[in-house]
Amino acid sequence: MAQYAIGDLQGCYEPFRRLLDKLAFDPAKDRVWLTGDLVNRGPKSGKTLRFVKSLGEAAITVLGNHDLHLLAIANDINATNRKNDSLREILVDDGGAELIDWLRMQPLAHYSPKLNTLMVHAGIPPQWTVKKTLRRAKEVERALRADNYVEFLKQMYGDLPDEWSGTLRGEARLRYIVNALTRMRMLTLDQRLEFSHNGPPVPASAGLKPWFEASNAKWRGTRIVFGHWSALGLVVENDLIAVDTGCVWGRQLTAVRLDKGPQVVDVQCGE
Repeated sequence: MAQYAIGDLQGCYEPFRRLLDKLAFDPAKDRVWLTGDLVNRGPKSGKTLRFVKSLGEAAITVLGNHDLHLLAIANDINATNRKNDSLREILVDDGGAELIDWLRMQPLAHYSPKLNTLMVHAGIPPQWTVKKTLRRAKEVERALRADNYVEFLKQMYGDLPDEWSGTLRGEARLRYIVNALTRMRMLTLDQRLEFSHNGPPVPASAGLKPWFEASNAKWRGTRIVFGHWSALGLVVENDLIAVDTGCVWGRQLTAVRLDKGPQVVDVQCGE
């Protein structure tokens, strides 16, 4: 069984299918790990979401910030000024409600003990171990899977709190967890979340550092797979795999084999 990590699809259906063909991907025996942001800026969000759902257990996906945004606008919560045309088409299609229900049941973190590999969309705060990351992800997952999940979505948006504390409770606690796992790129030097920077990493002299360079991070010792940061590009190291290579921006869609290698395979996007 081959296992591959693939970066943010963002509605880029054709490149995804071409990449799977190039991998000779067999859903009967292989597995693909998807880093989230299945939908939004690309041309075929609905078709992409429907196809990933059809793969069943062959596709393991975590939720990204764009996926959560789809859940919000599906429930008439539009707290940002983004253009939502690429997402609205999902909601008017036959089966759109079924796709939304499927999406909100997906996890925010996935861990394989056999591969000692943890996948999230964006990053992990340095204060969290792998076990605590999974526990915190489940807190949000329970809120999303609850009958009253719309109440959680109404409180999801916002940049604060930006500092982790075990004493956080309620909406503030869940918002921090969502922001860390689905939006984080850079941290301040005192390890607060910082959201204004979305370009390549900057030197520490700017008062920021990438989340994965934080000193004494408690998740170390486990390989982390993530997407979300197309300006960072492909990183393949022993304990870190960044796999958002900017398909939606006309660059590449990339797969990294997790169970052997590392082997890197990509296809050109931008049609």
